[in-house]
Amino acid sequence: MATATAFTAIPLPLSGEDQARADLYALLSRLLLAAPDGPLLDALAAADPVCAEGGDLALEQAWEQLTLASGVMDPDAVLDEFDTLFISIGTPPVNPYGSRYLSGFMNDTPLAELRADLARLGIQRAPGVGESEDHLGSLCETMRVLAAGAPGIARQPVARQQQFFETHVAPWYARCVADIASAEGANYYRLVARLAGAFLDIEAEAFAVGAAVPD
Repeated sequence: MATATAFTAIPLPLSGEDQARADLYALLSRLLLAAPDGPLLDALAAADPVCAEGGDLALEQAWEQLTLASGVMDPDAVLDEFDTLFISIGTPPVNPYGSRYLSGFMNDTPLAELRADLARLGIQRAPGVGESEDHLGSLCETMRVLAAGAPGIARQPVARQQQFFETHVAPWYARCVADIASAEGANYYRLVARLAGAFLDIEAEAFAVGAAVPD
């Protein structure tokens, strides 16, 4: 999403847990920004089970349901569902943008504040990307970059990841995934929403616990 970072690169080690977080953020970003094609559905259908740290059953069950559904879904049917939910003529049933949830309006103050924070991190929207930065899929991609780094962008310390998450994701993601899950016509994306909600709940809890632990 960007070509440079405003911070000096920090050689932070990437643990297996953080790589798993980054991978799941990347998958959610991909699924929220575009319908999965046949190869991605096949890959999900063949994916190993998720064993969440602490035995989080919500995440494990959401992953199992999504992978099972991926094995039987027709790519064209998923594409039609995606278009119906997110791109239909007029106002789509679901608009997964932070500004809409935080202020009631698209492209409002929350988006401007987000762009200012992204600029400080050296992250900008890639050329040709149609969705604004406050799309939930775009924010998942940003969290992936913060957690794992990217070419020219340093991996950020947990405290900075937490600050970004709690400012730009935590206040509204639960309402958004609930709207996706309950939208008329949501079949495959009901399961995507469940996975997103379960994972982001874990992230929110982990950040809160981390903040409560004294240095």
